[in-house]
Amino acid sequence: MKNLIKLFDPSIGKEEESAVKHVLKSKIWANGAGMGRVKEFENKFKKYTNSKNCIAVNSGTAALNLALSLYDIKNKEVILPSMTFVATANAIVMNGGKPVFVDINEDTLNVDSEHLKSAITHKTRIILPVHFGGLSCDMDQIKSLAKKNNLKIIEDAAHAAGSKYKNSKIGSHGNAVCFSFHPVKNLAMPTGGLITINEKNNEKIREILLARRWCGITNRKGTDYDVKEIGNNYYMNEFSAAIGIIQLKKLDKLNTIRKKIAKRFFSELTIESKARFDKDCNYHLYWIIVKNREKFRKKMFENGIETGTHYKPVHKMSRYRSKIKLENTERIGNNIVTIPCHPNLNDLQIDKIIKLVNKYS
Repeated sequence: MKNLIKLFDPSIGKEEESAVKHVLKSKIWANGAGMGRVKEFENKFKKYTNSKNCIAVNSGTAALNLALSLYDIKNKEVILPSMTFVATANAIVMNGGKPVFVDINEDTLNVDSEHLKSAITHKTRIILPVHFGGLSCDMDQIKSLAKKNNLKIIEDAAHAAGSKYKNSKIGSHGNAVCFSFHPVKNLAMPTGGLITINEKNNEKIREILLARRWCGITNRKGTDYDVKEIGNNYYMNEFSAAIGIIQLKKLDKLNTIRKKIAKRFFSELTIESKARFDKDCNYHLYWIIVKNREKFRKKMFENGIETGTHYKPVHKMSRYRSKIKLENTERIGNNIVTIPCHPNLNDLQIDKIIKLVNKYS
C-alpha cells in the first residue's frame, strides 16, 4: 500500500551506507574468529551497557541458545513468561530444559514477581525474564529470588537495547543478558545478537562461548585448531557489525524520539489499557488492548496504518500447549495490538495514528 505508515522502520543514513561500502571493498565480510568490526562492536557495547564482558552473535535466538548452554539445565526447569516470542522457549528445550510459564503483570506485561516466586521448585535452575516492549522487569525482586534460591538469571533483552533499570543500562544486571539486533529492533542490523556476561569468571565464559559460536573451534594457531565440543555457526558478520557501530552511536538519540512519541500516545490515546509512560523504557513496542482486534486492525490498515500482534502466548501453541491457566496472559494475548512507534514518524503521522486509534478502538 502506498504511503503506508509502517509498524517498524529502521532509521539509517549515509553513515551506515559508507560503513557497508568500506566492508564491501575490504572483501573481508566475515570471519569466525570475530575480529575487526565485530570485536570493535563488542567493546563499544560492553562499555555502553557497563557489563563485565560480551560476545556478539548472529541473532537474538543464537544469543539465547548460547547463554542457556552455559548452565546445565537438562531435565531442569527454567521459569519465563508466556508473553514472549517463541524463540525464548525454544532455546530452553534445545538445551534440554523444561519451560515453566508464569503469568504477567497486566500493567507492564512483564513477568509477575509473585507468580514467579510460587513457580520455583527444587528443579528450577534459571529465571528468564523478558523486558517486554523495552520496559525493564523488576530486577531487584528477581535478583533477590535468584539469590535466595541459588538460581541464575538469563535476561531476554531482545526489546531492550538502551533501556534502563534504576539508572543502569539493561545488560549489566543478570548473569547473562541476550540482545537481538534484527532489522526491526531499536539497534538495527541485517542480522545480529549479543550476550553480555556479568559473572565473576566472565573471561573464561567468553572463551567457552567463542568456541561455541564457531563450530567448537579452539586453540587456533594459523591453519591448525582443535575441537573439544559441539558448536554452531553463530558468529556475526562484518556488515552487521559495521552498521551496529553506527547504530550504537545513535541509539540514545533514537530512543529519545521513541519516548516522545510514546509520551504523546499515553497522554492522548483515550483507550483505557495501553503501555504506560516510563522515562527508562526504550519503547521498542507501544501496545494497546482493544475489544475487537481483527476489526480494529482491518480498519487501521484500510486507513494506511500497519499494526501488529506481539505476541500470541507461547503456552497456547501446539508445541507448548498445557492445562495451565495464565489469566492475564491469555486475556491480553487475545486483545493486544502494537502500533507504530519508531523514529521515522512525523507529527502528521503521529496525529493520524492517535486520531484513528481513538476512533476505532
